[in-house]
Amino acid sequence: MVLDEVSTELDRQLRDYELVLVISPEIDEEKFEATLAGISRFITGQGGIIADIEKWGKRRLAYPIKNFNEGSYVLAKLKMKPALGKGLEVNLRLSEEVVRHLLIKVGD
Repeated sequence: MVLDEVSTELDRQLRDYELVLVISPEIDEEKFEATLAGISRFITGQGGIIADIEKWGKRRLAYPIKNFNEGSYVLAKLKMKPALGKGLEVNLRLSEEVVRHLLIKVGD
């Protein structure tokens, strides 16, 4: 019973987010998976929860970004504390493999 109350309290602190990533098309599959694993470790290490990861594959970009005309798209649905968002975005900006990202708060 107490565990259920703690779990419910933790869920109230976490908010739903969607993270869209465009990852460099030049990296191989192993480095691609390592990049996703690193991002997942960062989120879960800070108390967040990854609900789902959808790999959309390589797609053509609407305009060149960092001299790339295509990128590998990934959509991650996650729950995390709002304060974690800034740290996550800083890490994504510093990552050489991530060409572009967009973090969106879902719901109210």
